Amino acid sequence: MGSKRLPAFNHSNNNDNREKKPNRKEILEKKKAIDDLIKAASADKHPLDSFPSFRHFHKNCLSVYLESGCGDKLSSPTKQYIMSLLKANMEGPYGSEWLTEEKVKRKEMVMPEARYIFVHQAPNASSDEILTMSERKETLTVCLENRGSMVGFVQYRFTLEEEIPVLYVYELQLEPHVQAKGLGKFLMQLIELIARKNRMGAVVLTVQKANLLAMDFYLNKLRYIISTISPSRVDPLIGDEKPYEILCKAFDCEAEAIFEDSKEKRLLKGNSPSYYHVVIPLSLDLMLERSTSDLSASEVSVAKFRQMKERMAEMMRMMQQLLGLEP
Repeated sequence: MGSKRLPAFNHSNNNDNREKKPNRKEILEKKKAIDDLIKAASADKHPLDSFPSFRHFHKNCLSVYLESGCGDKLSSPTKQYIMSLLKANMEGPYGSEWLTEEKVKRKEMVMPEARYIFVHQAPNASSDEILTMSERKETLTVCLENRGSMVGFVQYRFTLEEEIPVLYVYELQLEPHVQAKGLGKFLMQLIELIARKNRMGAVVLTVQKANLLAMDFYLNKLRYIISTISPSRVDPLIGDEKPYEILCKAFDCEAEAIFEDSKEKRLLKGNSPSYYHVVIPLSLDLMLERSTSDLSASEVSVAKFRQMKERMAEMMRMMQQLLGLEP
């Protein structure tokens, strides 16, 4: 027997001002619309066609071109390259968990819904040249035919997170010699454009806390924030034990309400206590890492620098107490 629809009533003004709850039909229609959105986004096998200016990166003595791909269409050499670069870049941050994570990443790599942006070194390209649009197209044709060596990749997929359609970045991996040249930022700008074009609510990604350079890159350079769905935001006590943070950048009000705090709260509380517990120690650790990496040319000893770090950490604790954010 079908359920009967309740008759409409005229309520008081107070009730009129209440937000109307969606009925079952509206919920199902919204779910179908989101599913269709994700399917349509995943069906586009050539995302770079919409952004021709992003097919090349030609800057800072580096010239590369981009190519798209799918997880279930990877060649054996490409699979081997992906796993070797992942091991080279991520075995350190994962530590003892790497053997388990390696198996997970091997499965994720070939999933049909996995999407890729591959980065190839442009063959015989002079990084000092300024290419015209026609020259770029000609160079791209040559690159695709000759297939210059791969130097990195982005792996992502369109999925549902907290009932919001998002572009989830699974991997952004670059070889050391092409890092710190603006390429990572360029790739993330492309990812955000792809997300917006396909009407995703946000870009979401997971970063190992031990990967200090990656945390600094996303939080400070790209202005991503620690999401409210990250373990450290859901439950700080449990979150401190987790080795990762979930970061995000929302594009609409609904996604902001789910994944982010309001702008005012972020300014006043710095993304809640987790901001002070993660970002400030991160900055201190980065200072330590970068300074001690060149000690041969420095008169500052490791011990002295660690003492300075401890004093700065103590200052941070005092700031937390003053702001009422003591853990």
